[in-house]
Amino acid sequence: MNKGIITALASIGIAQGLKILTHKRLTGKWDIKQAATTGGMPSSHSAGVSALATYIAANKGSRHTETALATVFGVIVMYDAQGIRRHTGEIAQLVNELEDKFADLSGEFPSLEFVAKEKELKEILGHQPLEVLGGALLGITLGFISAKYEDSKEGTRTQ
Repeated sequence: MNKGIITALASIGIAQGLKILTHKRLTGKWDIKQAATTGGMPSSHSAGVSALATYIAANKGSRHTETALATVFGVIVMYDAQGIRRHTGEIAQLVNELEDKFADLSGEFPSLEFVAKEKELKEILGHQPLEVLGGALLGITLGFISAKYEDSKEGTRTQ
């Protein structure tokens, strides 16, 4: 079993579960659906790639090629999560607001033909920088714990 993959996937799952708690704290309402959403605190993307990079670094060392690959991959994923994906969500929000304004205008001008979409664009796609940082810290912690746990199990087997 590849423990690096298990560590990364477990970190993603834990981060997604924590979104339920952070949503409750922000809104006062429990919403289990938060476990399957994009965006929010902490970033599960950041948690997963940080856990993998930390796990590899703890096992192989910081000079190993696998550590470099995981780290560069992680930086790209985290940059994308707080940059491009967040901006795409902000554009979706503007499009949804524009559609609402067109709907209002069409009521005032009957000759203006406007057909509203059945469903609005999803607005929460990416992360704020703090959410990415939260996911990264969670991933680093879990990656380090996983590597140390594996070391301690191997130490007891050799004794």
